Amino acid sequence: MRLNLKVPFAEKDEAKKLGARWDAGRKIWYVEGKEDLAPFARWSPTPHDASASASAAAAPTRRGSAGAEVSSSGKVHVGARYVEHPRVCDCPPWEVCDKCQAMALTN
Repeated sequence: MRLNLKVPFAEKDEAKKLGARWDAGRKIWYVEGKEDLAPFARWSPTPHDASASASAAAAPTRRGSAGAEVSSSGKVHVGARYVEHPRVCDCPPWEVCDKCQAMALTN
């Protein structure tokens, strides 16, 4: 079983000596396959420091004006949750004109 660790840069050498490994893709220290995790307890993430995927799944959601689910995590939803809105006018996507005001995303 893999356990992600929250290791400060100043303590990385100590964690490495104990057997922690660096995941360059995720940019996080972890241990895997260790029976005794007690030496790593001080770097064990607290419940509010959960991984990004867990926090994104638990992020509160609200309903937008069209009834679509809008996540407050600020992530862009793709795949099954993607809804393409029709173009209302020819203005650039980053500008909001009078014609496209109703379709504009507001915070």
